[in-house]
Amino acid sequence: MDRARNERAVHSVAQTNWVASRDESREMMALWPDVVRDLTEAGRHLDVPEATKWLAKVLQYNVPSGKKNRGLSLVYAYRKLAPPDQLTEDNVRLARILGWCVEMVQAFFLVLDDVMDHSESRRGQPCWYRHSNIGLAAINDGILIEQAVYQLLRTHFRGKPCYVDLFETLQQNTLKTTMGQTLDQLATNFSKKPNLDLFTMDRYNSIVKYKTGYYSFVMPVQLAMYFAGVKDPEMHRQAKTILLEMGHFFQVQDDYLDCFGDPQVTGKQGTDIQEGKCSWLVVVALQRATPAQRKVLEECYGINDPEKIAKVKQLYNDLGLQMTYSIYEEESYNLMNTHIQQISRGLPHDLFFKFLEKIYRRDA
Repeated sequence: MDRARNERAVHSVAQTNWVASRDESREMMALWPDVVRDLTEAGRHLDVPEATKWLAKVLQYNVPSGKKNRGLSLVYAYRKLAPPDQLTEDNVRLARILGWCVEMVQAFFLVLDDVMDHSESRRGQPCWYRHSNIGLAAINDGILIEQAVYQLLRTHFRGKPCYVDLFETLQQNTLKTTMGQTLDQLATNFSKKPNLDLFTMDRYNSIVKYKTGYYSFVMPVQLAMYFAGVKDPEMHRQAKTILLEMGHFFQVQDDYLDCFGDPQVTGKQGTDIQEGKCSWLVVVALQRATPAQRKVLEECYGINDPEKIAKVKQLYNDLGLQMTYSIYEEESYNLMNTHIQQISRGLPHDLFFKFLEKIYRRDA
């Protein structure tokens, strides 16, 4: 695509407003049965009806029950970025299918993450590996969901000019996220007692960038840009920079909510303390702790014992981490607002303001 076409694509504004949005969420959900049907039809060609039926069950339990923020973000970004003549009913439907690809990426990571973290619940229901005694067979189910992503992409986008870019974006962001998961597992010493000397802010920043930033924030917008025909490298670079900032902000929020959030609202029980995670709270606590307080962390962090978990939470309170988080949230929000205003190359500022508005002061 030439430069003029790029600029025109990025300046265009959708004809239909997206309100973060019950309407768009309903449209996404209305498409979900078709997505499952497409994937099970593909499975039937392999002559494995039992496995195909199981795939449908795995998808139904793990994919559609979340908030769908990543998929909805992709559709919203596409509406903002595509030229008006491209915003046909068929193309918006394809954007929603691409949104479901992103939601399936999210789902397979969560299935595997819950196994590794020994989590109890996810989205207000038992984690998949805890459902009906599935256990470690959930690992294969996670791989099933991942492969279904590429099957869905192949079914609907093969032959389109953007197909290779879409495929590589999904694959590269999945690789980066897996690298982030690896950093996370190394930091927690593979669920053995963690070495708190490794819990530096630099290490935390790397984990967050790769484990969360790319697939949760960069990937949906990259996919929308490529589907809208926006290929300019500088536009992609500027979008990636601000989206990685948002990803960092989002993960710090997640770490805070894991400890101080309401499980009835978040839909999951926090496990970062007992799992010995390299979270923002423990990194800041280690920066501030006296030798006596550090000893408490050395003795209690990463141990699944209610009394030790309570001691860590009390230490967080003693160090004033709830207030520290509130200050961090305000300062980060203001800084990201400034950075969005500084974006050039015609990227629509309101696209990024909308994303920031959606995550600011969230409680789940």
